[in-house]
Amino acid sequence: MRMGISWAELLLLALTGWTVVGILGVTLSFIRRERVQARRHLAWIGGIWLLYLAILLAVSLAAYPRTVARGQEQCFGTLCLAVVRTEVMPGYLTTRGERILRVSVRLTNHSRDKRQGEKRLKAYLVDSQNRRWYEVPGLQGVRLSTPVAPGDSIVSTPVFKVAGDANEFRLVFTRGRGLPNALLLGDRDSLAHPTVAVPLER
Repeated sequence: MRMGISWAELLLLALTGWTVVGILGVTLSFIRRERVQARRHLAWIGGIWLLYLAILLAVSLAAYPRTVARGQEQCFGTLCLAVVRTEVMPGYLTTRGERILRVSVRLTNHSRDKRQGEKRLKAYLVDSQNRRWYEVPGLQGVRLSTPVAPGDSIVSTPVFKVAGDANEFRLVFTRGRGLPNALLLGDRDSLAHPTVAVPLER
């Protein structure tokens, strides 16, 4: 499990806590039949969330798609990933000229005292036609979500089945666009945020 908290997570946590307290206050106002005050508080809560979402979208839309070179680390806290190898796996039965690609990813925990892991961390490929190719379950061996001991490194090997005409692959790491990542300012998985990709060999 990943330890520590980023400023974006702290901000979202504070906003969520403030919202919960506000909703409790609104509920209490309705119980006391203070409807004008309750509606005023609801308007404040809604206005703050609309402002937050506007800032979130502005930050995402202002960002540019980013590429990371093979071998260069990209980090989630103190857990960093680097693509070290890409290969075609021979001997697997495929149809219509499909290929099986295996990507070797080095996961390094730069923390000195805590195991690190992203339990929702996954990867997918994007080709020159912007088609997405997802991991094939059961063939990847060590998962990307595997916790890594302090100061240690492991190698994960996600596997993808791709069409015969697919080329110019880019590998994208993601924790999914669900909550809470979709609402984190500047996060790679936030709403409308462009991808961070690693170009692979053709």
